[in-house]
Amino acid sequence: MADASAFLMGESRSRRLKDRFARYGVTAGGILVLLTLVLIFFYLLYVTVPIFSSVTVKQQQTFTLPFSDTAAATGIDEHNDLAYRLSQQGELSFVRLMPQDQAGEIVSQHTVTEQPTSFAKSLPRDAVFAYGNPDGRVTIVKPVFRVTFPNNQRVTTPEIDYPLGQPSFVLDPQGQAITQLAISVRTDNALVVGKTADHRLVALTFAGQDNLLTRQLEWQSNLFEISDIPNKVTDLAVTPDGRTLYLLSGNYLYVMAINGSGSQTREVVDVSDGQGKPLKIDLLSGANSLLITTSGNTVSQWFEILAKGKRSLVKARDFSLSDSALVQLVPEYYRKGFFAIQQNGMLSAYYTADKAALYQETLFTAAPDTVAISPRADRLLVLTADEWHLYAVNNTHPEIGFSSLWQEVWYEGYPEPDYVWQSTSASDEFEPKLSLVPIIFGTLKAAMYAMFFAIPLALAGAIYTAYFMSSAMRSVIKPTVEIMEALPTVILGFLAGLWLAPIVEDFLPGIVMSLVMLPLMILLVGWSWSVLPGQWRHKLPNGLHIAILTPMIVLLGYACFTASPYVEQWLFDGDVRIFLTNEWGIGYDQRNALVVGIAMGFAVIPTIFSIAEDAIFSVPSHLTSGSLALGATHWQTLTKVVLLTASPGIFSAIMMGLGRAVGETMIVLMATGNTPIMDWNVLQGLRTLSATIAIEMPESEVGSSHYRVLFLAAFVLFIATFVFNTIAELVRQRLREKYSSL
Repeated sequence: MADASAFLMGESRSRRLKDRFARYGVTAGGILVLLTLVLIFFYLLYVTVPIFSSVTVKQQQTFTLPFSDTAAATGIDEHNDLAYRLSQQGELSFVRLMPQDQAGEIVSQHTVTEQPTSFAKSLPRDAVFAYGNPDGRVTIVKPVFRVTFPNNQRVTTPEIDYPLGQPSFVLDPQGQAITQLAISVRTDNALVVGKTADHRLVALTFAGQDNLLTRQLEWQSNLFEISDIPNKVTDLAVTPDGRTLYLLSGNYLYVMAINGSGSQTREVVDVSDGQGKPLKIDLLSGANSLLITTSGNTVSQWFEILAKGKRSLVKARDFSLSDSALVQLVPEYYRKGFFAIQQNGMLSAYYTADKAALYQETLFTAAPDTVAISPRADRLLVLTADEWHLYAVNNTHPEIGFSSLWQEVWYEGYPEPDYVWQSTSASDEFEPKLSLVPIIFGTLKAAMYAMFFAIPLALAGAIYTAYFMSSAMRSVIKPTVEIMEALPTVILGFLAGLWLAPIVEDFLPGIVMSLVMLPLMILLVGWSWSVLPGQWRHKLPNGLHIAILTPMIVLLGYACFTASPYVEQWLFDGDVRIFLTNEWGIGYDQRNALVVGIAMGFAVIPTIFSIAEDAIFSVPSHLTSGSLALGATHWQTLTKVVLLTASPGIFSAIMMGLGRAVGETMIVLMATGNTPIMDWNVLQGLRTLSATIAIEMPESEVGSSHYRVLFLAAFVLFIATFVFNTIAELVRQRLREKYSSL
């Protein structure tokens, strides 16, 4: 007895020790899971917060460098080491900015021309400048910076370049002075337009061709006069492609198409719009947008759209300034942003996706002579008389804001404001469109159609398996369905995109017929079975009725697919896709929401089925027996007792399936076409948050706006999943409290 007692005490002590270790292990695991979720939350927040940081402009250095003439334009090299200054009198000077102990040192000076009568500059990216001369000639120059690395040290050498092969060209053969000038020079084309003293408008076009022998670019020029111009030209500008000339005259803007040997007035637009008299034209990066300054201290953005088969110039938005007069607009090199400098010394920063100013501060004591922004948009060079000021600018993510993420924005070339996701393009001057609305919409659309497909099948299967099916068949069916969850979703996506999508396209009428006919056929078979004589029905053991229904489902499905081509020929003239597009205006994409709903439904069904079946099967047997003993039918017992008692588990199953559908990646990546459009049409594609992250994260630049917005998308997905699960748990607890008394 003593040995037995000692043995039992030892077993009890061992059991308590194991229970303690298990309790501590489970508690530690739960704490680590919660800690991991918290770390993920804060890391996503850490990456996304910088895109909402405010713009700052801080003075970095200042020095005095006197010149005898007035500055016409300035610029900075890419590394912010050197600056150049072009004067109204035709002098080009290179000045050192860094290191600070050498700031203000004149590196070199060049005389571009003498006694110019006009001056023009291209877009900041091209950094080409032109002087009009009294004899009708035009001088074209480009400051360049050659970077070398002797002894692994960066050395920037300033040079003067003539991008069209020679310094000057005859713009007016009659020798009249050039009083107004506009220029654009790109790799293989250039356009110079000038107004002469006798109010004529002349144009000089250039086309560059590579010489196969010398391997140099040779320019072919053509000179012509532009007719049908207004009497008074306030301002003029040309686009980088050399195909469009804008003339501002009074309240009207003349849009003129330029070809190699002539011009044609394409449109005349009244740009006053009650905001004051138009004064000046500036081109944004890419020259797809015009910034028109008015006497009412407003700046309006205009661009061309295609409407009713015709291109027309429209006003997209106004940027309101303070009461002080506008002195200068400084467009950025590659982004759709600009700085505005006013007479009272106020500096404002804008981006075209947002009407409101990103930054506004009275930074200068007086209006500067000229202001330039660096190629990387991180420095501002301000010249006021003999004073040179260099400011450090922190404006890393101007294209991201509340409006660009969550509101409709009118982008360049679009016929109207819209929610758009288009993160990349082949052009450096591309306007990024990073609205999260289309991909959130696509996420919800994919999840909704997947749940439409999965919930009826999964719940009906779970109810039948747990309540009606025989134990022998349940032991086979339940593991078979659950093992479907182990199927990799990449396989489902592959099959959906390459196998299922063509089948749906070829047999769309059959798919629709099967969706309608299968429920009707199941009801018909059930009714037919119920009216059979009792002795026939009792010959089939309970729980095996599915053996009769399964062949009927297969036969009906085969019949629908067999009849599909005949129905398509009879009702849709042989091609249902063309019929839908031409007759009903419904687009059809091969990889669409219907394919995603079917494929992702199969991925979600095992999750919903397994949890719901366990919840229904776990309903205490005494509740079922008591209901039946009181005279209720099996169906009444199911609907009034079993489903109500199992409702917390069923609801949890549905929410788990929804969470799986919202976070699914590979199926929607391979079977949707990844088109970020907002359309509930089941026959068109979509793009989801998870698919967008999977596609674009590997190619995004670390730290860029695109990179951080993708992390914001992940943060939104994380929060959405957390909210869904929280709501699901609250509802589940309420259901459990409500029906716990059964």
